[in-house]
Amino acid sequence: MIDREEVRKVANLARLELTPEEEEQFTGQLNGILDYFEQLSELDTSKVQPTTRAIDVSNVMRSDDLQPFPKRESILEGAPDRDGEFFKVPKIM
Repeated sequence: MIDREEVRKVANLARLELTPEEEEQFTGQLNGILDYFEQLSELDTSKVQPTTRAIDVSNVMRSDDLQPFPKRESILEGAPDRDGEFFKVPKIM
């Protein structure tokens, strides 16, 4: 069980100023949360695999294969300025 002194200590560490009413309220709420964890600890989880997520999530990604673009000229046509087969950009110095 958590008492008001522990609530004051946690509030101090979190740099929170609590009124006496808030201390009483949080003491009750935190004890309710701990009671819930007590209920959960009664469950048999010996056959449950540890996990980091409640739902299995995986990324679906395509392989990154290098392929030449057949219409190189069409890409260069969209450039505002070019020099032969290259994009021409302003000097950055």
